[in-house]
Amino acid sequence: MIKLDFVNLVVSRTNVSRAKAEEAVETVFDMLKKGLAAGQRIELRRFGVFSVKPRKTGIGRNPRTGEEVSIPPGRVVRFKPGKELRGI
Repeated sequence: MIKLDFVNLVVSRTNVSRAKAEEAVETVFDMLKKGLAAGQRIELRRFGVFSVKPRKTGIGRNPRTGEEVSIPPGRVVRFKPGKELRGI
């Protein structure tokens, strides 16, 4: 499923214009991105929780050459599905 599919579903279920549906979907995704960038936890009831966790530094390998690569510390987004989503 891609973003356009979400827009099409909003248009078909709400009978709003395509432009308004695109704006609504973009706004929701922008809000999610800004919240995660700020380190906030985003909880969508019956769907799941998005959170940002710190990632430790480490050593990885380049799969083509086998060369060791240093992985810098950073932050990663994690998703924990809600009860309804786990049942799928």
